[in-house]
Amino acid sequence: MSDPTDPSDPIADASVTVTATFCATLVDEWVRSGVTDAVVAPGSRSTPLALALASRPELRVHVHLDERAAGFVALGLGLASGRPAVVLTTSGTAAVELHPAVVEAHQAGVAMLAVTADRPPELFDVGAPQTVDQLHLFGRSVRWFAAPGPPSTEAAGSWRSLAARAVLEATEHPTGPGPVHLDLSFREPLVGAPGPLPEGRPDGAPWHRAGGHRVAVDRLGTSLLTELLDADRGVIVAGADAGDPGAVVALAAATGWPVLADPRSGCRLDHPSVVAHADALLRHESTATALRPDVVLRLGAPPASKVVGAWLAGSRARQVAVDAHGRWFDADRTAHHVLHADPTAVVTALARLVARPASDPWAGRWSAAERAASAAVDEVLAGHPEPTEPAVARRLLAALPAGSTLVASSSMPVRDLEWFGGRHPGVRVLANRGANGIDGVVSTAVGAALAARGTGSPTAVLVGDVAFLHDANALLGLLARDVDLAIVVVDNDGGGIFSFLPQADLLAADRFEQLFGTPHGVDLGLVAAAHGLVTIEPAGAADVDTALRAAVAGGVQVVRVRTDRAANVEVHAELHAAVAAALEALPAG
Repeated sequence: MSDPTDPSDPIADASVTVTATFCATLVDEWVRSGVTDAVVAPGSRSTPLALALASRPELRVHVHLDERAAGFVALGLGLASGRPAVVLTTSGTAAVELHPAVVEAHQAGVAMLAVTADRPPELFDVGAPQTVDQLHLFGRSVRWFAAPGPPSTEAAGSWRSLAARAVLEATEHPTGPGPVHLDLSFREPLVGAPGPLPEGRPDGAPWHRAGGHRVAVDRLGTSLLTELLDADRGVIVAGADAGDPGAVVALAAATGWPVLADPRSGCRLDHPSVVAHADALLRHESTATALRPDVVLRLGAPPASKVVGAWLAGSRARQVAVDAHGRWFDADRTAHHVLHADPTAVVTALARLVARPASDPWAGRWSAAERAASAAVDEVLAGHPEPTEPAVARRLLAALPAGSTLVASSSMPVRDLEWFGGRHPGVRVLANRGANGIDGVVSTAVGAALAARGTGSPTAVLVGDVAFLHDANALLGLLARDVDLAIVVVDNDGGGIFSFLPQADLLAADRFEQLFGTPHGVDLGLVAAAHGLVTIEPAGAADVDTALRAAVAGGVQVVRVRTDRAANVEVHAELHAAVAAALEALPAG
């Protein structure tokens, strides 16, 4: 570690303070613990820690003017890299602005270090400015909370433990990864130089280490695993955090079970067992009935599709839910077993126990249905010369090279990717599906792009116009961040998903538009231009392909695709009808 009083440091001429030494110790321990990124929202009370973060060349420090967006940038960094990012704010309402990102990190299981600067105790309840109660500010949405009070030399022996524990609580908590909140009180002077740091572990090791909390597969015994394999008609449902895609597909090949693959699972490989159009297939009643399974292996988070969820809930199959982080994914309360275990280890153990050949009829029926659905979707979309929302999702995935990342907004984008995206080997799909909000989506994508910076692999984000406007401050300073990010906005001038809900049919048109359609009339191109960004606006379906290829080629590009909400409902209905007709045409049996 560099000498904290190095004269080349810009604060070397300042007096040594306990606050600066405390902050330098925290940052040193975070570096030892593998933290690589910090997002700083400028403010005064957070000065000591901001200076400590900026002084370490091992850390990439990203400054963002908006605290709410900064929180989601840190979320995106953690989501894409698997490492917790620090997000630092000053005191007061600045700290409150982190709450949406903290809630998403909590429910999605994304490690994050939310650090809020605070006023010292003597400034509370006396009318001091920018002073609010920040103790347990985020309630139960954090894995751990600590407020050690103003730094003191008497407590120096606890500093490294505090920092290292924060990382472990964020990454190795028994309930899985998530956010940690440190509320740090600082007294003036806020600018100071660090003195000698408390001694750390030898060889740069972190102060604390911890083991995992998952159940080892060998402790499950073979009875549960062999019980699963007794069924010929099995289905694997792979969601986010489903484990190694190759291992999942290998089990499918051995058993003859299809893999109903969510885009976020990474399992939409080019393999006969992979089913990418499960939502469309299971809307067809006779197909859904004929393909009802006896056993279901659910890996990771559930898919967004209500159709798939309802089919699973009504199947009466024996269901086993497996999650690496111990999250309880069983909204319909149908799981016979809920396992906190490594999904890769589980599917690998199952594959070793397979003692019979794959069930060709069962696998063949799923494969034939998947091929028929995919061809029907392609045919319908090819017949539309105008841009359609399902086609944008399908073609964006096709335009992205292997190794790239696509962040999908909640609402319609994540559903269009799930329903119509098809197979996309090598493209990682991320989404904020913990709380399922549409706020902070572009900022999350900025964080993912920062995590990929220097790899040569682009990042794209697919959002609707309302989600884009919710997070317009994500564009602040974006051009200067040196990232490759394609921002694809489907603009139907309002809340398009509501057109699929009963409100659209049951309410008068003007009342529906007032409360749900909510047309905004904002020129999104002008919003992007205010931040120096160029917007491409394709006129037809063929132009969409050209625009998407250009946008993912590098730099920051905005693609605005205008669609119509009513026409979008009709296109979806046309696609579902075409898939149903294709399934009807398949040979019986």
